[in-house]
Amino acid sequence: MAAHRVAVVGAGWAGLSAAVTAIQAGHHVTVFEAAHRPGGRARTLPHGDLPLDNGQHILIGAYSQTLALMRTVGVDPTLALHRMPLRLIDAAGKGLCLPSGPTTLAFLRGVFAWRDMPWRSRLRLIRLAVGWRLSGFRCASEASVAQLCRDAPPDLMQALIEPLCVAALNTDAASASGQVFLNVLRDALFGPTGSADLLLPRQPLSDLLPAPAWAWLQAQGAQLHAGKPVRQLTAEAGGWLVEGQSFDQVILATPARETSKLVGALAPSWAACAASLQHEPIVTVWLRAQGAKWPCPMLSFTGDTGAPAQFGFDLGALGGPSDLFALVVSAAGPSLSEGLEACGQAVRQQALQAMMPSAGQRASDYEVVAVRADKRATFVCSPGLLRPQMQIAPGLRAAGDYVDGPYPATLEGAVRAGHAAGTF
Repeated sequence: MAAHRVAVVGAGWAGLSAAVTAIQAGHHVTVFEAAHRPGGRARTLPHGDLPLDNGQHILIGAYSQTLALMRTVGVDPTLALHRMPLRLIDAAGKGLCLPSGPTTLAFLRGVFAWRDMPWRSRLRLIRLAVGWRLSGFRCASEASVAQLCRDAPPDLMQALIEPLCVAALNTDAASASGQVFLNVLRDALFGPTGSADLLLPRQPLSDLLPAPAWAWLQAQGAQLHAGKPVRQLTAEAGGWLVEGQSFDQVILATPARETSKLVGALAPSWAACAASLQHEPIVTVWLRAQGAKWPCPMLSFTGDTGAPAQFGFDLGALGGPSDLFALVVSAAGPSLSEGLEACGQAVRQQALQAMMPSAGQRASDYEVVAVRADKRATFVCSPGLLRPQMQIAPGLRAAGDYVDGPYPATLEGAVRAGHAAGTF
């Protein structure tokens, strides 16, 4: 195959994946990134002297293409990530814990050992799981997660289904796509051994992939332009003009709204589909508590309007600054109704109430270090959602976690979309 001149617009995880894939295929790649550093919505930004990720991201063992991409650019996942069997436990140690071993067997063993969940609810969960597997993990396209799990008792919904749904899709069970939820369960809870394992970053997100990928691309001869937004895209005979430069292929790895604006006159139907996507925010709150240690690097919290966080991370236990904790509010729209500062204080109070009995913390021990909101963190993954296709026009493709595919807006979804767009 002849080498193409390929422009990749955007250096988030999808754009980096596309650029690496195209380079590996022997193409000549130029990357344009509007920001001054790569990583998109999953990178590290300074907060004073403290480097903080712009959101607390986790990976799971089923993220095969993300892990492969990390290895390609020189990152060893066994060193960069803390691997542990799936645990959805609170500060008191209550919740579902999967043991090591073959994934399906580990799931069954974990459910049978879940002592703080009544037997009737555990048996109902097994029946649901067996039914999903027998159906080939397929359901009606218009079914929500709540409808998919309509036979689940309330305690099972609160302790497992809702947390898994909001963690994977950033959308509540009543509004989330049952089919996409099943796709995640199929690949994680019922995939190869280790698929359901949690992979928690031991280092800043920028060091996990964006910075190494950027350096790898440069070493491979790619032309890299940081701090250079693309505002002009024009079709020409046999290719495209990007900021006055000619290319055979263009991959737009920018967010849906920005991509739709860029191609509005070129592909109106595609642009309208991308622009119609609705988005959900995610809020991350960093707390500092001198001398505090959590019983597990990742804890589950019962989230509601007054106590909005669903998950928390002991960053000191993951190689980060000691006494620093990150709590995540997914599907955070209602929690932001009174403002970012109020959301941060609500999370602080939630952490105090959850941790004081087990850690002996005082109210003054927890302080809010930072609060960040990504107001367009993910698209709303609703039932029957029509997502834009990868191909926009001949020689023009889109790459991003929002492009049509089996996964919700996750790092793996972005990497897979980038890999597909970079394969010619």
